[in-house]
Amino acid sequence: MSNIGTAGDPRRQPPGEDFRTPLKRARGLGSGKAGTGHFWWQRVTAVALVLLVAWLLGLVVSLVGADLATARAAIGKPWNTIALALLAIAMFWHAKLGIQVVIEDYVHTRWAEVALQLINTFACATGALACLYALGRIAVAVTLANS
Repeated sequence: MSNIGTAGDPRRQPPGEDFRTPLKRARGLGSGKAGTGHFWWQRVTAVALVLLVAWLLGLVVSLVGADLATARAAIGKPWNTIALALLAIAMFWHAKLGIQVVIEDYVHTRWAEVALQLINTFACATGALACLYALGRIAVAVTLANS
């Protein structure tokens, strides 16, 4: 453990007088709860994106040379629409979490950090909602055309 920068600190205990455990000394230095959940959700969305992007590449490759009606019909199939919706949600959630970490780590002015976090949240939510709206419109149009 380093003593750099603590030599003149009046609260500094002389060596040998601090009988606390390392865990007790670390308590109160910050939360160890919220960051773990954030870390895991970022990993979960990353794994989901790997699987969904692999599926998306297969879908796109299967549509090479197809016309617009065939592409719309493929996107309008219920399982494809659901998978694309999951892809959009996972993608924008993952982006929000990643950008949030960058803002927290590199923006040191409080008002700018809050403003950027709000912009990040609203931009990712707007992007996800726009994707879901577009998918819904395509799915409804295909369903109505088939009935």
